[in-house]
Amino acid sequence: MNKKNSSSSKNETHLHLLRGLNWTDATALVVGCIIGTGIFLKTATMSQMIGSGTAVLWAWALSGILSLAGALTYAELGRRFPQAGGEYVYLREAYGRGPAFLYGWMRFWIASPGSIAAYAVGAAQFLSGALSLDSWPGGKSGFALITIALLSGINCLTVHFGGRIQTFLTSLKVLLITGIVGGAFFYNPNSSHFGESLLGQAPGTGSPLLFSWSAFGMAMISALWAYDGWNNLPMLGGEIHNPQKNIPKAFTLGMILVFVIYSLVNLAYFHALPWATIIEANSSSHPNGLPIATLTAMTFLGTGAIKFLAVAMAVSAWGAMNGSIMSGARVPFAMAKDNLFIPQFAKLSEKTHVPYVAILIQGLWACVLTLSGTFDQLTDQVVFSSWIFYAACTGSVFVFRRRDKKCPPQAIAHEQNSYRTWGYPIVPILFIFASAVLLTNTLIQSLVPSLIGLGLITAGLPVYFWIRKPSL
Repeated sequence: MNKKNSSSSKNETHLHLLRGLNWTDATALVVGCIIGTGIFLKTATMSQMIGSGTAVLWAWALSGILSLAGALTYAELGRRFPQAGGEYVYLREAYGRGPAFLYGWMRFWIASPGSIAAYAVGAAQFLSGALSLDSWPGGKSGFALITIALLSGINCLTVHFGGRIQTFLTSLKVLLITGIVGGAFFYNPNSSHFGESLLGQAPGTGSPLLFSWSAFGMAMISALWAYDGWNNLPMLGGEIHNPQKNIPKAFTLGMILVFVIYSLVNLAYFHALPWATIIEANSSSHPNGLPIATLTAMTFLGTGAIKFLAVAMAVSAWGAMNGSIMSGARVPFAMAKDNLFIPQFAKLSEKTHVPYVAILIQGLWACVLTLSGTFDQLTDQVVFSSWIFYAACTGSVFVFRRRDKKCPPQAIAHEQNSYRTWGYPIVPILFIFASAVLLTNTLIQSLVPSLIGLGLITAGLPVYFWIRKPSL
């Protein structure tokens, strides 16, 4: 019995993550995690806030630049620490185990499973009309649970296979979005509404809406959430082939591709639809309206666009969901390797070399959130804390640059010849400043959810002090 246990322990010690993701897979992960459902919905909400297409396009553009600033900084961090866990590793190396644990605590209990649950339920909502999901066992919730179980099971296979699935789903969603853009422009060549949309007007009136910086800031927040997800790639740093080269490459190519896609989609909306239709599209203030993407597709597909967009939005949600499952499970895995989480989460499959325990428990918790119906509130409450960690991770590049100056000359020369954040120090400072503005605005506009989010994070402090091993 002892020999068997000893042999098993020895085998587990020699197991390691496999670098099965190439630069194509990594780029697909960046694009797939960012493009979820926001681009299909947010433009209408933003138009209602700021009253002109010109301002909406500027909000999308500036949000894309800010997200790119964060991604360029994370690219250097990913090159420095090509390990599983991503942001957890950056925070640990820059600030110590305590802040890193609090990030991992938030990521495991709320951010990752909450996102997975949200994508699963969102996809079920989109398909409910086309497939009559209410007749399924468990209805839409039952369908959502099936998709969580299916994609979690797929990601328990090799990371290479999971990467192929991600590439397929991302390619499919980009193809569907290209169909919307192409149809809007080429099947409506003589009915451009650009001039009307760029000038805009206040909802329900014929008068222009006076520009407001506060409203513009809230519109940018909507766009930033549509860009969110670019930070997931480094969590798979231990499984990307040639990470020092491919992580910066995937970040840059992925963000540029998303920026181009988002720009073309918004131009397609303003080309195909009159302004009065745009500001009546689906949003929190118009819950019964059709999504702006559906209305655009209807200009060349007719009522068939409703089912087409239902499938397109479901595929987009599944692609983002698969990326969240892949990346999110690597954080508790890295924590368990540091003896800061349940040891079983560090287990790797002997056949596939993936952290299957972390993937399965993450999926199970996502199912609980799906059934509880509280995941929307949980993810809203952690928004404030998530951006604190984004800013802290971006700030860590300054910590590492200071440490570089204390290294031997040959190490400094090697570091300078490796990928370094483009536009340093302006680019990371720009991102940190934007994060501070977003945090301040979120605190003012959503005080209670922000404080609850902070409370959920700080609840991890007693757990950290209890679980950490005393140094001997």
